[in-house]
Amino acid sequence: MKKPISTDQAPGAIGPYSQAVEAGDFIYTSGQLGLNPQTGEFGADVQEQTRLSLSNVKAILEAAGTSMDKIVKTTVFLKDMNDFVPVNEVYSTFFEQPYPARSAVEVARLPKDALVEIEVIALK
Repeated sequence: MKKPISTDQAPGAIGPYSQAVEAGDFIYTSGQLGLNPQTGEFGADVQEQTRLSLSNVKAILEAAGTSMDKIVKTTVFLKDMNDFVPVNEVYSTFFEQPYPARSAVEVARLPKDALVEIEVIALK
């Protein structure tokens, strides 16, 4: 069984997908862009977009009844790998040890020309 998760505290899906799905003991979020959920505007730079992206992840996880400390895996998609250090500076403020496993990849382009997109897998 899978159950869709949604909240108005994070930007709505911009296509035929769910903000997150609960399956078994896990929550799988869709990639979250650095958008302000109230205005729909991007953060001004990669650090602000990272903060907004992870805040949106947090809101979705809370709607699913879980939290950031239950994240076991993240995937960070970057428009430019040169942004790795500034993204890490913000990313590190959202997590404590033991840190989740993570992949970070540079991509040719992100939806809406975002600078960063982050998806996670968390325990329920």
